[in-house]
Order: sequence, then structure tokens, then C-alpha cells
Amino acid sequence: MINLMMMVFVLGYAAIAFEHKIGVNKTSAALLTAVGCWVLLAAQQAFVLNGSVSGIVERLGHHMEGTAQIVFFLVGAMTIVQLMETHGAFAVVTNALKVRNKQVLLWVVSLITFFLSAVLDNLTTAIVMVSLLHRLIDDKEERMVFGSMIIIAANAGGAWSPIGDVTTTMLWIGGRISSLRIMETLFIPSLISMVVPLAWFAAVMKKGPEIAVARPAETATPGMKRVFFLGLGALIFVPVFKGLTGLPPFVGILLGLGLLWLVTDMTHGEEREHLKVPQALHKIDMSSILFFLGILLAVAALETAGVLKSLAGWMDMYFGNKDIIATALGILSAIVDNVPLTAATMGMYDVVKYPMDSKIWELLAFSVGTGGSILIIGSAAGVVVMGMERINFLWYLKKISLPALIGYLAGIGAYLLIYRLVG
Repeated sequence: MINLMMMVFVLGYAAIAFEHKIGVNKTSAALLTAVGCWVLLAAQQAFVLNGSVSGIVERLGHHMEGTAQIVFFLVGAMTIVQLMETHGAFAVVTNALKVRNKQVLLWVVSLITFFLSAVLDNLTTAIVMVSLLHRLIDDKEERMVFGSMIIIAANAGGAWSPIGDVTTTMLWIGGRISSLRIMETLFIPSLISMVVPLAWFAAVMKKGPEIAVARPAETATPGMKRVFFLGLGALIFVPVFKGLTGLPPFVGILLGLGLLWLVTDMTHGEEREHLKVPQALHKIDMSSILFFLGILLAVAALETAGVLKSLAGWMDMYFGNKDIIATALGILSAIVDNVPLTAATMGMYDVVKYPMDSKIWELLAFSVGTGGSILIIGSAAGVVVMGMERINFLWYLKKISLPALIGYLAGIGAYLLIYRLVG
């Protein structure tokens, strides 16, 4: 039954990868894969093991709890960004950003993404930056390159901060890494993993004096600056809120959304209903959110079945070297979600034997954080940008994966060199 479940997952993954070839929306494939995997798990428990499915239901509920937190966070963040977009709030940035050279703009956008994702998180940063792209670049092909670079930069920026990526947060809360140490040791490797593909794309990008600007400077919409600063403040406040209260990030994002809802309701009368939150909710991409839900639940089924932990154990047996294992796990995180991979690895290696800030935890934080950039569905940021920009899986594989892989390996090499020099 487990083999059948893995076959369903592989077929679903193939359907997602070849979405445009077969004409089936990736969201339907993700949802069907998730449900199919969990049905097979329940069937194995009931008919093969002759047991109760209550244990499977309990595990599903456990995974759904974590998945729902991410989904609610995503809904809140996308609604805030959409509200800012509706008010034309991003004109505050685009009107001030005078860069028109494509290569220079690519560097500026990537560096902003890199540092912003360390403060917010890679998922929120990707949403914000791609929304900005729509106001900066009109050409679809060029915007896809910029969007892909945002994925790489967001994942790289999130890897060196304890709050920049869900996996580093897991390791931080789990007592595997400390905040200052992870920032000291992973900043340079993370920066290199971004700069290598960034230099590649800047070099091969078609030369041109100026970009085709999507939208010119705009006149102010009522409440534009207020919504811009409140929206940006709400997003930035999320990690602060988590640090102050200990509550999950989705609670902080719902607080920000509630405040913006209150402010916009008080600011706009009936004649400006289109500037209120209910209209923004109608415009967010629910297809991408459901796709994200399906992917997470499908991978959670593999974790529940013990497939991921068995894979990690097999790697430990045959490779032995922890550097190779962590590097391979990073590449594997491009195929399956990095959260269960991190959870499986934390369970496989005892914290007593490998205490806080051990080499394996630092390398794991970097590898699973940045390795997801190799494929577009390998990270939350990638999945969101894929939906927002309609980037094709195969296009990303052909154009982006190789530079991202080279950058990833360069970052691994930089970390190993730094560790050898400073320990």
C-alpha cells in the first residue's frame, strides 16, 4: 500500500510538472494527490493492519493544524498585499525607484528581497516583491526572470535568519541553532548562493537601455500612503508579535489584517467600496492557496507513512558523511517540502549527540532553506510566485534550475570553508 501511495504521489507530481502539456490545472492534481495519499494510508490501517483509522485521523489533524496556520497566514498576507495594490500603494515605491536599466534593477530587486526576507520571512517577502514587479515590468518573459530571482533571493535571505524561513525557525525553537550564531555563519554562504545566479542572469539578460515600465507614476488614491505604511508595518510586525507573545505568525497577520480592515472601513464611505477589504478578498488567488494546501498535505502523508524518515535513514547508512547528507537533503528539498525533511532529520539525530550550533544543524538550515530554489515547487516562496506569475514548471527547470543549483553548491562550499577556518 505504501508503494501504491508513493506511485500516486509521483503521478501527481508529474501532473503538476506537466500542467500545460496535459491541460490539467496543478491545483486539482495537488488536491487529488493529497486526498489519494491519505485514503491509501487509512485503507492500509483498516484493511492491511486490521486496526482503527483513528490514529491516521489524529495524524491528519496534527498536520492540518500546522498546514492551516500557514494557509491562514498566506490568506492574510495576500489580502494585505492586495489591499495595498488596490490603493495603488506600491506607487510610493515605484514612483521613487528611478532605475530603468534592467541589469541594475535586477540587482536592486534581488538585494532588497534578500534582506527583507530575513526580517519578514521568505513567503511574505515573495508576495510583496512580486506585487511590486507588476508595477515595474510589463514584459512577461522578463518578469518571469525577475520573479524567479525573487524566489532564489527570498530563500537565501530566509536561510541566515532564525525568523526568515520556517525551517530555521523550527531549528531555532527546537534548540538546534542560536540566533546570533546562525546569522554569523550563514550570512556569507546565503549571499553567495544568491549572487552566483544573480550574476548569471544579469550577464545573459538581453541588453537594453531601459525596461518597459508597466505603469507610469500615479496620482494618489485616497488613503494610499496610510495603507502602504500600515500594510508594510503589519507585515514587518509579524515576527515582532511572535517574539513578544509567543503566538504563531498567522495570529500576527490576522491582527494586521483586522487593523487595516478597521482603518479602511473608517476611511472610505459607500462610494469607495472597491477600496475595502471584502473586495480585496475577492481578488486574492485562491487557486494558489489551495495548491499550497494540497502540496503540504500530500507531503505530510509521506511523512506519516515513514517514507521521509526511512529515506533519511538510508542516506545516513550509505553516505555516512553528514556534509554529503545535508547537501543531498537540500537538493531533495527541491522535490518535497523542506518542513517534513527538517522534522525527520531533527528526529534522526539526537540533540544530546549533536548539541546546539553543531555543524549538521547549521548546514541543514542552509541546505533545506536554499536548496528549494532549484525547482519552483521546492519552497513556499516558489509555489506562491508560480501561482502569482503563472510560471511554468518546465520553463523554470530549463532556465533557472541550473544557475540556482550552481549557486546552492557554491554556498555549501563557502560554508564548509568558513567552518574550517573559524570552526
